[in-house]
Amino acid sequence: MKRKTAREIFAESFRELAENKSVDKITVREIADNCGYSSATFYRQFRDKYDLIAWDYSRRLEAIMLQIGVKECSWRQSLIDAANYFQEQKRYLANLFLHTSGLDSFICNMSEIHFSCLKEIVQRVSQTTRLDAKTEMYIRIYVLGTVHLTCEWILGNYSVSPKELAEVYENSLPEPLRQYLC
Repeated sequence: MKRKTAREIFAESFRELAENKSVDKITVREIADNCGYSSATFYRQFRDKYDLIAWDYSRRLEAIMLQIGVKECSWRQSLIDAANYFQEQKRYLANLFLHTSGLDSFICNMSEIHFSCLKEIVQRVSQTTRLDAKTEMYIRIYVLGTVHLTCEWILGNYSVSPKELAEVYENSLPEPLRQYLC
């Protein structure tokens, strides 16, 4: 039996509160009280609630994306899994998109998380620790486009299934990255 860490408990508490309240209105005190911990314990784990949001999203995305090449998981399947995750978490993610801004904007954090994750995958597949600037730029432009498209999809600007969304992700992958991912 795996025990939950304090970080995981705080993340669950935050997601629970975010079901009924705008994330910008949720306080650290509420997050801590909701799970029976103190605010001091929260601050030993995270800088602030935005750090918690980024950590929680990062670990969930990595669990999906870092399966590429492991257990016969393909790029296409990981994109479908990611789109299904976005569908399942649509209400929560919409709350994050609509109620965070500036340096704490979820869309900015999401872009950086996706960039780091995709860069790590390309480095692993290419067996290198350093990518050239052009490859990093291809990763960056792909991430910026897909993150913004995901945001628009979550907010209801496009009514396509998660599988169709994953197909758009796959077909928009820049040609120079295909050798690493497809």
